Amino acid sequence: MDMPVDRIEFETMLLGRHMNLLASRGGGRLDRSAYILLSRIQVEGPMSIGELRDAFGLDASTLNRQTAAMLRAGVVERIPDPEGGIARKFVITDEGTHRLDRDRAENLEGLGSLLADWTPEEAAQLADNLARLNRDIERLDGRPWPRDKS
Repeated sequence: MDMPVDRIEFETMLLGRHMNLLASRGGGRLDRSAYILLSRIQVEGPMSIGELRDAFGLDASTLNRQTAAMLRAGVVERIPDPEGGIARKFVITDEGTHRLDRDRAENLEGLGSLLADWTPEEAAQLADNLARLNRDIERLDGRPWPRDKS
């Protein structure tokens, strides 16, 4: 089977670059790691460093550095484990929710502009193919991202 793997690699590399350009349109935006970590905490609820490590496959020192920056920015706070565990957990603050929602809205607006000439069917096909690609990556990595059942 002759698969266009080289084209897929190239296009996903460019997509990552283009999404960063789309996301860099204004000041005060969350950095990429904060956006991703906050998105996960928003879906899963309060998470400890160990839970974040398991979810992302990152080492604790990287996560400590990233969450320290998020604490300084006021987008998360540490709370006692709501389930009574020993580890403290990170929860999104009102400021974090506001900034995450604002950045996501800007991302959606930018993507909407980019896809303005696409048919709804073409946009749905792209969404389905990206979801499949991500699910296959997550299956191989063993770290699925929590999603709606849609």
